[in-house]
Amino acid sequence: MTNEAHNIPTSSHADAAVAQPDAAVAQPDAAAAQPAAATPAAAQPTAAAAADERIDYTPSLAKAWGHLRTISRHKLEVGRLCFKLGLYRQGLTHDLSKFGPTEFAVGARYFTGQGSPNDYERRDRGFSTAWLHHKGRNKHHFEYWMDIASRTDRRIVGKPMPGRYVLEMLCDRIAACKVYQGAAYTQHSALEFFTRNAAYNTLMDEQTRAFLGELLQIVADEGEDAGLARIRREYVRTKAPYGNGIPW
Repeated sequence: MTNEAHNIPTSSHADAAVAQPDAAVAQPDAAAAQPAAATPAAAQPTAAAAADERIDYTPSLAKAWGHLRTISRHKLEVGRLCFKLGLYRQGLTHDLSKFGPTEFAVGARYFTGQGSPNDYERRDRGFSTAWLHHKGRNKHHFEYWMDIASRTDRRIVGKPMPGRYVLEMLCDRIAACKVYQGAAYTQHSALEFFTRNAAYNTLMDEQTRAFLGELLQIVADEGEDAGLARIRREYVRTKAPYGNGIPW
């Protein structure tokens, strides 16, 4: 998963935020003693912008190796989860485009070890070439299924995903949480991430969103082994449609 669906905060980010209180709050007397600066607020760099300026976006072998290790760990974990569901072909072919030159070159330039390289490319360039490439080639991303609503309605909307790709998306999200959260991961992590991103998830087809939420709830309630065993029994073996008859 790229995140996009994989832009998952790590525990180190949270610790850093707690460890560095706002200087204005920490020093109220000094702030009160100094007259307000005439510089417009828009001209003052934010902490995020200042941090971005300190990031070196030069490609290197160290970054390429770090990125390769991360995406390989993620791919292996997704494969393991897909195999538990009996989705063997999808487990083997998941995210192969990440290892091609278009997407991998972005990792070699923007890898930091603190989140998705796509997010850092987006900060640097305003958009992510790797993500645009990735979502157009991997059917387990709901963004792949965005299209014009109809002949008369020209809005771009989410279309229903076939069930097997929703299940691969489930595995992708669980694996991303495991890789990026590390020891902080719990069986509730993927559901919590889904809930926190409720506004973005409205881009997803309503029936697909409800089905994914149902699957994540099963894993959160029953754990990985029991939850995936139930999903395989009830959905994979029967190839049962979901929603209003959306096919497998």
